[in-house]
Amino acid sequence: MPILNITSSDSFAGGTFVLRKVLTSIGSGRGNDLVLDTPEVESNHALIQLVGDGFEIQAVARGCEIRVNGRKKKKARLAHGDEVQIGGVDLAFSMFGPVEASSQPPSQTSPSGIQKTPAPSDAAGELAHDEIEGYRKLHLFSQKLLSDYELPTLLENLLDAVVSITAADKGFLILVEDETFQIKVARNIDRQNIEDAVAQVSDSIIGKVIDTREPLIVSDALTHAEFNSSRSVINLNLSSVMCVPLLDRGQLLGLIYVGNENFRNLFEQRHLDLLTIFASQASLIVANAIMVRGLQDDKKLLNQRLSEKRFGRIIGACDAMREIYRTVEKVAPTTVNVLVTGETGTGKELIAHEIHQRSPRAKGPFVTLNCGAIPESLLESELFGHVKGAFTGASETRKGKFQAADGGTIFLDEIGEMPVNLQVKLLRVLQEHTVTKVGATAPEKVDIRVVAATNRNLEKAVENGDFREDLYYRLNVLMLELPALKERGNDVVLIAKFLLNELAEELGLPHKELSKESIQALRKYAWPGNIRQLENHLKKALVLADNAILSPKDLGLPPEILEPVMPLADAKERFALRYINEILQQNDGNRTQTARDLGIDPRTVFRYLEKNDAES
Repeated sequence: MPILNITSSDSFAGGTFVLRKVLTSIGSGRGNDLVLDTPEVESNHALIQLVGDGFEIQAVARGCEIRVNGRKKKKARLAHGDEVQIGGVDLAFSMFGPVEASSQPPSQTSPSGIQKTPAPSDAAGELAHDEIEGYRKLHLFSQKLLSDYELPTLLENLLDAVVSITAADKGFLILVEDETFQIKVARNIDRQNIEDAVAQVSDSIIGKVIDTREPLIVSDALTHAEFNSSRSVINLNLSSVMCVPLLDRGQLLGLIYVGNENFRNLFEQRHLDLLTIFASQASLIVANAIMVRGLQDDKKLLNQRLSEKRFGRIIGACDAMREIYRTVEKVAPTTVNVLVTGETGTGKELIAHEIHQRSPRAKGPFVTLNCGAIPESLLESELFGHVKGAFTGASETRKGKFQAADGGTIFLDEIGEMPVNLQVKLLRVLQEHTVTKVGATAPEKVDIRVVAATNRNLEKAVENGDFREDLYYRLNVLMLELPALKERGNDVVLIAKFLLNELAEELGLPHKELSKESIQALRKYAWPGNIRQLENHLKKALVLADNAILSPKDLGLPPEILEPVMPLADAKERFALRYINEILQQNDGNRTQTARDLGIDPRTVFRYLEKNDAES
């Protein structure tokens, strides 16, 4: 069994190292097979390779001095009994080492710094050991990558691991970028970046793998039938090369290319098999990292565009919202009362706040009160205040919301839930600009502007006697009707991305991004609870999802609940039916006049009305 014996050294007491691998690395760095930890020895100093039935020693780089039998050598074939000097360490090469070396435990390092490794019983044991070591490095690498989505660092770690596993002296990671192949990382055995990387790879070998999408091993490029005439192979004096594709669901992400110019037949099929498995694992991780980077870039772009697509604290740029913004800008400087209508969760309070912020009252208070959330027995006191002793528990005189809003704006949410008896008192406040506390007799002057909101149809409430008509017209000097989230097109995506960042900061959780599938699901879902429901889904996903990329399932939007796209013919029918009903209402149910206004045959009106009756 071939060995190296230390014969003299200022730093080592001696030791024996068994040459059990096809390629053995020597240096002061701890990653080497044989560690010579002395100042004269470089981190990666020399390589010993099994070539045919003998061994060759070679310096890794210029400045790494090697002497064989006293003569300085860059590369030499070792014979039995040769004396080798590496730095300040003298070694003797023997083709017939002691058998007892195999009793040493695996990968043991002696106190002298010499790594002692047992001799395998046969070639199969050597191959198995190398393969297991390769898989171990692959596993450790995968764990490291899964915790790091910073693409530059990730790619450098990937390539360092590849060079280590394959015993190459350099490696290149090539990725598809804008439909071209770019060398993103080039690393050498010292874990350093390689300058002028483009000039050090073979275009013909890379082109072959791109075309076939199959892994390729070239044991001796200069004698290879297909590549020996390639200008890049000749100019680079290439020897051993491996190149494997990075594939993600059939899509070519890029290539891993490793090589060694100094040794022929360095790579065997088992090396290529291991690198191929490594590449398949790395492809998934790199694909995710590329997606995260893309989403991070998208986030930066989103932040740049938000200023163009937001109105104060309101996010959105659809036509309906832009019309709302224009109306707010016109009405805000005035003193008129505003009624904001829309479904629950559409952002009525945000609109009220923008009216206040853009008005001359912006420096005054903005006071909110949900009329539907306070019991009727307490609502009057909340609105108008009370004096001490006015009722049981009134231990002191207290101002109400109207007095708290003096000089500013009061926002009365869910105004449609206010009891009729309090509607009378609210009407008096709007007419006289005074309030009378519960239990008091003297009114007090207040200077307030009222913005009210409701998700109810107040006109029907007036018809049913649930809401005073005179109060309705006092509040509804100008009405703003907010569209539902499902009617706002791409606004749902803008709002979701904005809320994800805001909620992550608020909850102290890592930032997460939306997958392409999630964005599609956000657009398709009807969102009956509007923005409030969207916020709840995002908050739950931030807390419970394990991945950095949120899927539709993470958002609680599985495929079966997504609303299918309505065929164009059905959409036309639905619009026509709704529009005919609107015109019919304007004409007090006169079908003939409706047909005349629409320019259609009266029978068409009848047909739609029959269809309407059938559906209802």
